[in-house]
Amino acid sequence: MERKEKNGMSTAKVVVIAIVMFFVGAGGLYALMYFYPDPFVKTISEEIKNVTITDTGLADAVDKIYDAVVVVKTYKNNQLYSTGTGFVYKKDDHLAYILTNNHVIESGDSIVAEFTDGRQIETTVEGSDVYSDIAVLSLDAKEVSKVAEMGSSEEARVGDTVFTVGAPIDASAYSGTVTRGILSGKNRLVGVSTENSNVSDMMMSVLQTDAAINSGNSGGPLVNANGEVIGITSLKLSSSGLSSTASIEGMGFAIPIETALNYAEKLENGESIERPVLGIEMINVSDMYYSTIIKLGVTSGVYVNKVQDNSPAKAGGMQNGDVIVEVDDQEVSNLAYLRYLLYNHDIGDSMKVTVYRNGDYKDLEIHLTEKAS
Repeated sequence: MERKEKNGMSTAKVVVIAIVMFFVGAGGLYALMYFYPDPFVKTISEEIKNVTITDTGLADAVDKIYDAVVVVKTYKNNQLYSTGTGFVYKKDDHLAYILTNNHVIESGDSIVAEFTDGRQIETTVEGSDVYSDIAVLSLDAKEVSKVAEMGSSEEARVGDTVFTVGAPIDASAYSGTVTRGILSGKNRLVGVSTENSNVSDMMMSVLQTDAAINSGNSGGPLVNANGEVIGITSLKLSSSGLSSTASIEGMGFAIPIETALNYAEKLENGESIERPVLGIEMINVSDMYYSTIIKLGVTSGVYVNKVQDNSPAKAGGMQNGDVIVEVDDQEVSNLAYLRYLLYNHDIGDSMKVTVYRNGDYKDLEIHLTEKAS
């Protein structure tokens, strides 16, 4: 009993001593901070001074390309018809070349490039292509002092900082507008119309960005943080399975610069862009009457309304009434995607096409040519 009491008294003393030491220590620290605050303030100040700001903006990158960007003015019957954007991407001893979009210049009979210093110079259309949406303009090399530096969309990473330079909405008021964002995605398949309608008849593999792209930006450069062009702004997603009045903000698109330069080289040399054909008249299964779809036995694909004589499709065994459901083992849901897969081939290639015919699936090998013979 005496031992337990002694042990109990010993524990209580320890607790009391610990509490007293805690308050004495805390009081001492408070007194030091109150009467001698300088060492503590100095330590905090030094830590704040070590914080650095690394984002200094894109002014240097913008300077590298700014004067290479032009407003593209399209005239029809001597009247200003539309405006867009372009940029000087190449220059030799005689000519300088401007890249822009086909849809920017396709309706005009005179194309003028307006430079950042206000000079307006009429250009020559070297060539254009509706499916790639690329056009090449030329003018006297002496008129050009700045050429844009080409970069690589293939090396660009999702999340990289990018910016655009262009003339959105009203070229006279907003030319030279710079908008900034990030590279939001790569290899996006986007449906576009080549006939100025709301129906997509073609698909493009493009870059996606959240940098603001508006009407008038078309044909302008999408640029990385080093001031190098990695794409050509071409279209803005305004509706996708939504009502015609719906819009989706923060989703702009650009043609990869590698794709654009590949077509541009041919257009510069006066070559036409030749693509393989199947030689068929077709319609989306999804656009047919419901009763017809039920009879077909499939709900998506491309219905072959007519196979042309002496065509690659005819030679490969395709028949009227076939439904194309796959190309090279990739499912085909509509004619826009069929055209995309077809145009990924070169003339002379063979393409595997799977059709649905009378309740069976048949694989056909189509040898592609540029036109029906």
